[in-house]
Amino acid sequence: MSDIVVFANTAITIIGVVVLILRAKISPAIALVVGAIYLGLVSGLGPEQTIKSITTGFGDLMTEVGLLIAFGVLLGSLMASLGAIEKLVDLLVRTFGARALPYTFGTTVGTLLQSIFADVLLVITAPLASRLSRQVGPYGAARMCATMALGIEVGLVFVVPGVGAVALAGVLHLPFGKMFIFGVVTAVFTIVTTLALFTALAKRGLWNPKLDETEELPVADVAVDKSERKLPPLGLSLTPLLLALALIAFGAIAEMAGFSSPVVAFLGDPVIALLIGLIGALIIARWKLPTEQTAAAFRRGFHESGQILILTGVGGSLAQTVKDIGLGELLKGYFSTSTVVPLLLVWVVAAVLHIAIGSVTLASITAAGVLGPVMPMLGIDPIFVALAAGAGSLFVVHATSNTFWLLQTLLPQTTRGALKSVTLTVSCASIIAMVPIQLMALVF
Repeated sequence: MSDIVVFANTAITIIGVVVLILRAKISPAIALVVGAIYLGLVSGLGPEQTIKSITTGFGDLMTEVGLLIAFGVLLGSLMASLGAIEKLVDLLVRTFGARALPYTFGTTVGTLLQSIFADVLLVITAPLASRLSRQVGPYGAARMCATMALGIEVGLVFVVPGVGAVALAGVLHLPFGKMFIFGVVTAVFTIVTTLALFTALAKRGLWNPKLDETEELPVADVAVDKSERKLPPLGLSLTPLLLALALIAFGAIAEMAGFSSPVVAFLGDPVIALLIGLIGALIIARWKLPTEQTAAAFRRGFHESGQILILTGVGGSLAQTVKDIGLGELLKGYFSTSTVVPLLLVWVVAAVLHIAIGSVTLASITAAGVLGPVMPMLGIDPIFVALAAGAGSLFVVHATSNTFWLLQTLLPQTTRGALKSVTLTVSCASIIAMVPIQLMALVF
């Protein structure tokens, strides 16, 4: 089969998946499986091998990420119930001051709090951001709206255990600790730099408070639970999460440094680290919270992780099918050993998919799955493919995204304002993120 036919079949598959999701209103999970079946059959794999590719891709990816996603989401749900976020924000204000809050709050949401499911994290933190926007200074509402968008979206695709980052690492069979280290560096640089750029633009006329802000705080601001709850102190609430992240980071650093130890390998494994954190959070919740509140947190966690696991798994099915038809070998002949052009291609594919579909996670894992197989042949570490796919998937977060509307309605901004603080700002972050990614690809 000629190269052109293979390329055409792959393009038709991606376009077909988009059409099924947007026009036919078919679930992304079903659309991805249908796309994988089509690609396998028309590319000559045959019925038996096509089915094997789909099931192998799903199973292998679930082996990589299944427990990690489940434990991470459950840990995040318990952390939210323990009231850690509210107390953490108070600590940030007391320590760094209200004027520095956009930077400290954005990096905290984008790194430390990524174990909490994005929609839940947004619902919890948006009222806090709305209230604190009055203390930030000039253009406080604009800056906090941009801060929330950057923290939620950037952290989702770059920082383990954010579900996007976990899915990307799973699709490309990356060590999760390595994804965590490189992802944190990329996320912090991107959030701080983009927020500084947005602040400068807002002060120079980009943001019009009369047109871009709502006159009153959203309903969510007054819907926060004001009841007196006997919650544990911040240090105790954060200990399970901090311990889990510390173990993951230590394991990754030890691996990159060539230090080998069965104990370090065991405790530094992200699944074990998150399990330890989850058990710790459960013990604290059972000690400090009513039994029914702990049970409710677990129910929310199981509900949220279920849909994430299915979507991630079928993304792996399509990625495996693309690998089995030999697209990676064909693409190898079209690139030089330069890292710049291949990583830009990954970014472009992810960006186009996100514009069409509106799903950050789906766009990133599809782009990584399609182009990932060829990168090791060019001497490019797959970690940078994952980061480039994550960066591209952030481009143009718009009206097809549920997160866009949550950010618009839960924060003191109009739709016009959200197009600036969310769509424009996160698109800038998508481009800015490629700077550290390309630099690290050249060095490492």
